[in-house]
Amino acid sequence: MSHAPIDSGSAGVSTVAGERNMTSIVIISIIATLGGFLFGFDSGVINGTIDGLTQSFKADPGVIGTAVASILAGCAVGAFAAGTLADKFGRRGVLIIAAVLFIVSAWGAGIANNAPEFIIYRLIGGLAIGAASIICPAYISELVPAEYRGKLSSIQQIAIISGLTAAFLSNYYLASTADYSVCAGANIAQEACKEYLHNEGIKGSTMPLWMEFAAWRWMFWVGVIPAAVFLVALLVIPESPRFLVASGKKDKALAVLTKLYGAKTAERTVADIYNSLAHDHKPRFSDLIDKTKNRVRPIIWVGIGLAVLQQFVGINVVFYYGAVLWQAAGFSESDALAINIGSGVASIGACFITFFLVDKVGRKPLLLVGSIGMTITLALVVYAFMGAPLDDKGHLVLSDSMGLTALIAANLYVIFFNMSWGPIVWIMLGEMFPNQIRGTGLAVAGFAQWAANYLITWSFPILLASSLGLAGAYSIYALFSLFSLFFVVWWVRETKGLELEQMEG
Repeated sequence: MSHAPIDSGSAGVSTVAGERNMTSIVIISIIATLGGFLFGFDSGVINGTIDGLTQSFKADPGVIGTAVASILAGCAVGAFAAGTLADKFGRRGVLIIAAVLFIVSAWGAGIANNAPEFIIYRLIGGLAIGAASIICPAYISELVPAEYRGKLSSIQQIAIISGLTAAFLSNYYLASTADYSVCAGANIAQEACKEYLHNEGIKGSTMPLWMEFAAWRWMFWVGVIPAAVFLVALLVIPESPRFLVASGKKDKALAVLTKLYGAKTAERTVADIYNSLAHDHKPRFSDLIDKTKNRVRPIIWVGIGLAVLQQFVGINVVFYYGAVLWQAAGFSESDALAINIGSGVASIGACFITFFLVDKVGRKPLLLVGSIGMTITLALVVYAFMGAPLDDKGHLVLSDSMGLTALIAANLYVIFFNMSWGPIVWIMLGEMFPNQIRGTGLAVAGFAQWAANYLITWSFPILLASSLGLAGAYSIYALFSLFSLFFVVWWVRETKGLELEQMEG
């Protein structure tokens, strides 16, 4: 079926700019990305709680690694199930379920009294994160015009990093408040407090705070607030028109699109969506097989590759274990938490680079720049850590120059990731699959993404405690960054400016 040109000049369904209700489109996109904010917050909050969990549960590194990575097992299941559930109950319906699970997880993780109980609540949170991670960008992609789809979808990554940064800020504030309470009780002057705590090995996250609950518990409970806001906000946004058409609810889809784009564009878009679907059955996993060649569609393998490599470059080691990493490199807990905040702020700035460029230069060029930048900066981190001696507590002893090199390189790595592989992969996963297989394609790619995330997160404490150490772990991530460059060159196709109905499988 032929498509008239978009008013901006890119290929796709014709829309009349004057008829668009861009205010509503942007508001709906922002509400959807609250799921990304919670994704980031729930992922990052663990960063400042490791010491509290270790002390409260009297757990060894293996148990802590399992506790931290447990959320990712839930994410893998949540992502895999969400694609199918979204094809059955709708994109918004799945997000509402995810919002409820976010609330349950945040409260439960804070009240947990042992590792198994904590893991159960984090698994519940993982189900919510997994669902939100793939449904939020898909929902946005299915509602916004092609020429703005990359820009508005990139808000998802900004929301994720904002959630991470909010968790870092919250953790820092709560731990610092507990720190000063300890110092006040011991009649230690505030300016001498940090040195006293460091020398005594006292961690604020393990200290009692309000109502005599340890600070690490409050770090989780803060997450109830944004989760409740997300749940209420979801009740006022519409269902995805592409889901409505696929479910035989063309009239409802027409009503949603008319409100957002005007009557003429709405009618044409509904017709294009309808013609892009198979009408003898609803979307199902068997659609992922190319019947003519009896093999998995190539686009599925590309989606899996993007999803897995996004994790194998090691980004979530920085976000989940940032405090542990910097303490291992000789920084205090307070300084490590502050570094996390700086990394989060830098990440948000990097995401805005993507926001302004993704619909101009395209997805593929940004991925290539990110792969090159991540490879170089990770190599510099390895260089800084390699050969550094250990003190009597097992912490690296970096010279001033090497400490500065590691700090700058690690933050530049985070910036390169968040201007490329961070947002672009989510954008592409939400748009690259044809309508008929978007839900199932996302389910498979989402499962692969979170399975890879679990493997990287679970393995880091083991690598850290092994003879490989920090340098060895980051060498592995650098090699995957290098491979990601060739993967993009050989297998990734540009999707800039294409309507969802034009995506090929």
